[in-house]
Amino acid sequence: MSRIGKLPVTVPSGVEIAVSDENVVTVKGPKGTLNEQIDPSVKVEVQEGVATISATNESKFANAQQGLVRSLINNMVIGVTEGYAKKLLIKGVGYRAEKQGDKLVMQLGFSHPIEMKDPEDITVEVNNPTELVVKGISKQNVGNYAAVIRAWRKPEPYHGKGILYEGEQIRRKVGKTGK
Repeated sequence: MSRIGKLPVTVPSGVEIAVSDENVVTVKGPKGTLNEQIDPSVKVEVQEGVATISATNESKFANAQQGLVRSLINNMVIGVTEGYAKKLLIKGVGYRAEKQGDKLVMQLGFSHPIEMKDPEDITVEVNNPTELVVKGISKQNVGNYAAVIRAWRKPEPYHGKGILYEGEQIRRKVGKTGK
């Protein structure tokens, strides 16, 4: 049995968890609604503010799915109550970002600005020209969109320039040495 899967998910007040016949888990809360299709080898039961996840058989796959589904449901509950945020830092001379309506416009050393339209369930805040905060209720979508933004200029090891996550350490390399 999965160690993580055995742990119950506490459902705070104001959050509803529903499981349909097609194994679709729906979590509704103050910030929105999230849906997730789960594997039929896992059964979800909600009773008295606690969701318990159990495997229908004792296979290795079912145990792995039990832990996965428990983590997904827990992340969905946290998302609809508190939400998720990822902070990105822009380092480099002339590198900056600004918000124009629902578009993020970045100057990253290319000959043209990079414009990215925010997805429907995600908001991007620009605190100052070198700080971005990606916010949303889905942990997966927030992390994915932050990775898409970061992919435009990954941090490089020689000068330390690029877009990096807050708290990320760049392993610096020594450049060429002249004679």
